[in-house]
This record gives sequence, structure tokens and C-alpha cells, in this order.
Amino acid sequence: SCKQNNPPKETAKPTIDSTVVFLLQSGSLDKTISLPGELLPNEKVQVYGKVSGYIKKIFVDIGSSVKQGQILAILEAPEMQSRIAESKQKVESAKAKLITSNDIYKRLLEASKTDGVIAPADLEKAKNQVSSDEALIRAAQSGFNAEGETASYLTLKAPFTGIVTKKNVDAGAYVGKAGEMPLFEIEDNAKLRLHIAVPEALTGTKVKDGKVQFTLKALPGKKFDGSLSRKSGSLDPNSRSEVWEFAVVNSDRSLKSGMFADCKLNIQREGKSFFVPFSTVVTTLEKKFVIRSENNIAKWIDVSQGVGLSDKTEIFGNLKEGDTLVLKGNEELKPDTKLVLKIPKQ
Repeated sequence: SCKQNNPPKETAKPTIDSTVVFLLQSGSLDKTISLPGELLPNEKVQVYGKVSGYIKKIFVDIGSSVKQGQILAILEAPEMQSRIAESKQKVESAKAKLITSNDIYKRLLEASKTDGVIAPADLEKAKNQVSSDEALIRAAQSGFNAEGETASYLTLKAPFTGIVTKKNVDAGAYVGKAGEMPLFEIEDNAKLRLHIAVPEALTGTKVKDGKVQFTLKALPGKKFDGSLSRKSGSLDPNSRSEVWEFAVVNSDRSLKSGMFADCKLNIQREGKSFFVPFSTVVTTLEKKFVIRSENNIAKWIDVSQGVGLSDKTEIFGNLKEGDTLVLKGNEELKPDTKLVLKIPKQ
């Protein structure tokens, strides 16, 4: 049989898959986020008995509206009245002694005008006695004033205008013991403080117009707002968050301190940021990076992530606007790999 000469088959050339890329563009961060918050009173104080005594009369109860300086209760301490009377007697005694020493000094001073009648040492001694008695009067008066100041503690007064939220004592009770519960708690709820714990990743942003809008489960269907008043300036090491405080006007007293709120913040960042699809960022155990094409050569660029949007994430790194980034990055696309770029049609 004759052998047939078959022509050699052509070897297929390997093809290189194209890589979908896009041009990096900057944009402004403008996102509405939801965070929990807590309403706190503008001012809150616990009123204790500063001196030991018995409650003689109580003028308020829970829910009572009080004004600054209004009397809450009166204490009774008979032994304190005795100390006040004793201090007053010491003042009167010191005054009488001063009158006597002052009279003696004046007589000696008049007699000393005649030579040889009064010794200079006796005149000086009488003068010093007057100074000593004046000092005794000042000391006695200070003691009397101190007792009077202490006696004023028997009248408990409201330190500011607010509402009595707790009352832990009744008439006739003995108060002033160490470690006892406060007699009253007073809160100023005409203006409330809304505390929101903002995650660390968002602490570098600002709130649009400094406003927050929030809702409450206790008052469904109603929306409230507040104005940013201050930031704590420190992160809680346990929650890695910073407290932002918003002032909330509560003139009608419809809001209560202690309520939890569902808050919406429209956050912005000063300047421009880079936003890329989530698939662009490659996350490994060691780092996060994107793949940039430099003259059709792959380069790994380390990045950190900021705020995440619905379909994009904010990134920071050694990047500039117009960089060519791989749309779907992966670890298999090693640095210095030759790329065949494909830019999808818009």
C-alpha cells in the first residue's frame, strides 16, 4: 500500500484574556446613615442631705415642676441651734471684752500726756490687748458665720429649674448618713442632649448643616430634629466610637430623657474622595489593595477603606484621578503581569 503524506497540523497560539478596567474618578461623600441614639437631660442632679437631721417638711413629689431656688424640704437639727446660740454668745462676749480693753487703753493714753504718770510699756501693753480682743471678735464672728452657713443646709433648695423625677424620703426620716440614697433627683428636660455613638470610620466626616433627624418608638409617625452642639473628642476603647451630642428643644415636654432614638445623619467629607466598586478591592490576611495598570503592567497599590455606599466603597491610598484600575481584582493577577486592557462601553 502507498503511504499518504498528511500535512502537519498548525499549532494554535495561546491567547491572553483581556482584563476589564476603568478610569478612577473622584467624588464627594454624601450619604445618609442610621445610628441609634439616647436622649439625656440637659442637667441632672441628685440632692442629698448635707447635714444630719430629721425631715421636718417636704414640699415636692415626683413630677413636681420646680424653679431654681425653690424649697424642696426642710430639715430639723436641735443640736445645731444650740451651737449657733453658743457661737453668738462668744461673739457678744468678745465684743464686751473689746469694749473694756479699748476703754482702758483710752484712759492710759490720756494719762500718758502727763510726763511720768504712765510707763510707756504699760501703754503699749494696753494697745496690744485691744488688738488681741479685736482678733478674738473676728474669730468668734467667723465661727458664728460658719454655723449659720451650716444651718442653711437644713433648707434644701432646687439648684435649677426642672422636674423632680425621684423622691426617696418621707417626713420624719433621719438623713445625712454616709452612703444613703439621694433624697431627690431633679432633671432639666426643657432641652435634651441626644448622644450618638459614631463609629471610628465616620469620625472624620461632618454632618450636613449640623442637623440630625430621629424617630422614637414611643411616638410613632413623628419626626424630631436636633442640632450638633459638641463632640467628645475621644474614642471609647470598648466600642471604638466617638460620642456626638445634639441639642434637642423639648419645650412641650413630649420627649423623655432615657428614650432611645433611631437617628439619621447626612454625613459629608471635606474635599474629594475616590469611590470604586467593592470588587476592585482585594482583601487578604496581610493587606488590602487594588490593581493599577501602569503601561499595561499590573501593580498592587495598598489602600484602606472608608465609608461604604450601596454599590461602592471609599478608598484611600497612593492614587490619583485618572488611574486605570482593574474592575475585578484578585490575588492571581500578580504584580508585573502583562495586561490586555478592556474598557467597557459606558
